[in-house]
Amino acid sequence: MQFAHFFTLATSGGCGLAWASAKLFMNVSMWMTRDLLTITPETPVAEAAKLMAQNHVRRLLVVEKWDDGLHLLGILSAKDVIHAFPPHVNPFAIEGPDARLTPTTVAQIMTANPRTTTPDTPIEEAAALMCAHKIGALPVVRDKTLAGIITESDIFRAFVSLFGSDEAGARITFDATQGEDVFELMGKLSKRHHLKVSSLIWTRHDQLPVCVVRVAGAAVDKMLDELWSSGHPVVNVIRFPPEMENRSTTKK
Repeated sequence: MQFAHFFTLATSGGCGLAWASAKLFMNVSMWMTRDLLTITPETPVAEAAKLMAQNHVRRLLVVEKWDDGLHLLGILSAKDVIHAFPPHVNPFAIEGPDARLTPTTVAQIMTANPRTTTPDTPIEEAAALMCAHKIGALPVVRDKTLAGIITESDIFRAFVSLFGSDEAGARITFDATQGEDVFELMGKLSKRHHLKVSSLIWTRHDQLPVCVVRVAGAAVDKMLDELWSSGHPVVNVIRFPPEMENRSTTKK
């Protein structure tokens, strides 16, 4: 599975680049949820279902409290809960009387010893693990104690943040098959055309290397012309006025 190389870039004085690999800061701890809803193995499944419904969550972490913190025992998903009840019963209907009839406890239906990640794990490694095993969340463990949980929604937020900006500009995807240093290339172009580069991604599409860059400034079209003339076919251009960008990054 091919994952992109992520980078954040910042301009200095309106031109030039100062960059750092996103692996230095795009890690799980940046995006995980720390305010956790937890249950114990002895919790009745009906009670767990009610907790899910009241808090609008699809997963609960099953823990045991030790002196040094919470130790993870398992994870309970909404699908686990649904399968514990007869087909005609909606366990998430908080007032539904039938949903309280099962004597099942969480320990009987939870996924014990689930796959986990750590706070320092790069976000793309957590995403790869979730994708490879077709799971929607990973508990986050530090020194054997529970630190948080990261879900597919958190991964999406991290990805969206790579292109977020409050300035008018464009997202440009161009052919990178020449194999040169795309940092150096974008450094020269941004300096020459007085552009601000907010993010850059190198990845593969249909086995061909491409670069996706988010830029802001008045001379985007001139940079595009130079990309073409330098032998880098432009695959796609999406322009972002400030009002559109603000709407797209507003949290709902």
